[in-house]
Amino acid sequence: MQVQRFLLFVDSVSTWAGKAFSWIILVLTAFVCVEVVKRYLLNAPTSWSFDADYFMYGTLFMMCGAYTLAQDAHVRGDFLYGSMRPRAQAWLDLILYIVFFLPGISALVYAGWDFAHDSWVIHEHVNDVADGPIAHPLAEISGH
Repeated sequence: MQVQRFLLFVDSVSTWAGKAFSWIILVLTAFVCVEVVKRYLLNAPTSWSFDADYFMYGTLFMMCGAYTLAQDAHVRGDFLYGSMRPRAQAWLDLILYIVFFLPGISALVYAGWDFAHDSWVIHEHVNDVADGPIAHPLAEISGH
């Protein structure tokens, strides 16, 4: 019963975070529309727009992934999965997470750990434009 309560708590946090961060899509859409108008109609593009769009999309993708999973909204081949009983679907999900998802995430963390550390140590900035924004916002906020 404790595990069930914990899982419901995790799902509620994922749902809250997904709904809260999903509003970024409206801000991102507005930023892109303004930049298109400035670039093509006013011939006055901004140098920071790409970086802002890039950071917002990355935040949206990372923060809404768990929500999408909690809502069972990920894309999958439903021709086989949809014909299974719920218990078989749950077993297939569990097996696929253990065999593919967890090792894949572990490989990404392992491969990217040194790059992330080096970025924090040297206070790396985005180099798409001169004096671009920091590439490691959390390190700058925390003062490291």
